[in-house]
Amino acid sequence: MELTVIGCSGSISGPLSPASSYLVTAPHGGRSFSLLVDLGPGSLGALYGLIDPSRIDAIAISHLHPDHCIDLCGFHVASRYAPNAPWDPVDLYGPPGTLERIRRAYDPSLDNSDAEDLTASFTPHAWQPSQQVGPFLITTAMMSHPVPTYGMRIEAGGEVLAYSADTGPTQALVDLARGADLLLAEASFLDGEANPSGLHLTGSQTGDHAQAAGVSALVITHVPPWYDTEQVLTAAREHFDGPVEAARPGMIRRVGGTERVGVAGGD
Repeated sequence: MELTVIGCSGSISGPLSPASSYLVTAPHGGRSFSLLVDLGPGSLGALYGLIDPSRIDAIAISHLHPDHCIDLCGFHVASRYAPNAPWDPVDLYGPPGTLERIRRAYDPSLDNSDAEDLTASFTPHAWQPSQQVGPFLITTAMMSHPVPTYGMRIEAGGEVLAYSADTGPTQALVDLARGADLLLAEASFLDGEANPSGLHLTGSQTGDHAQAAGVSALVITHVPPWYDTEQVLTAAREHFDGPVEAARPGMIRRVGGTERVGVAGGD
């Protein structure tokens, strides 16, 4: 299983990165199956530098804050108007009401009989505690966030990737990530500030969760552009004994290994 970072900026897109989006791939049926996890602002354009979006097999949305889902609107546009359109509808996994949320964002005239039918682009599936998506067994758990937010445990070929989505401190993340090869976890706050509860993690809290879960490696993501990623990394490393690195756009990581595979579009 491989993880490619498309966007990793927290809360908004940043000067160097789109907002949250990750491509997870694994062999399936004699080819590579592509799962897109979250699709925040700016990420669809960046995805074009890695893969034709029409080749995406499934999309998994953790929650319905715009920084994790709003480029679904653009995906719908591309699926209708790109030169190779129309695309077959892609399986879309997300919180209940995901398709309606995107329809409201896309179409301001919901009382109009010509309102967009997004089922031309997406086949919606509400998250279940566990579901098989191509080669991936995806287990979900509710995180600590103001809207329904689903952390994911993605398993394939004996390898395990855990994704925190957005969350404040919660035992649910420790349980979900238990023994994972790689934990992709947010760290949006700095220690020592008057941070609101039930919203995000600090670097030290992310390290604590990774340590308690016994994961093999930690990748920090969702650091907003107004904070210094190195400061967050330093805090995480003080609380987690394993390797810690920051997500970077284009970074490719073998989930079951300890090394970075490379950078998309580079060496």
